[in-house]
Amino acid sequence: MEHWLDKATQGVDPDSPDAFLHIFLNLMVMLPWAALFWWSVFFVVVGALLGWWRGRVVEGIVWAVVLGPIGWIVVLGRPRPKPRPEPPPLPRRR
Repeated sequence: MEHWLDKATQGVDPDSPDAFLHIFLNLMVMLPWAALFWWSVFFVVVGALLGWWRGRVVEGIVWAVVLGPIGWIVVLGRPRPKPRPEPPPLPRRR
């Protein structure tokens, strides 16, 4: 933990008014952004596939974007939509 704190506070004057901003930006630089991006893409693709399987593609994508893999459980837990009733065929013209 000491190593992380040293990296976060490197080059920051703790008495300056914008010290929090500099520490926050130093912490953001340490995050693996590429891995986070690709995991998010994976979650959305799986959410879209599960939504397609359950008849709710857009809902699967939205839940996967908002909740990640927990959104998959939400999509799987919802019942399938009922098919719309089709009207009876029109009578033939004579």
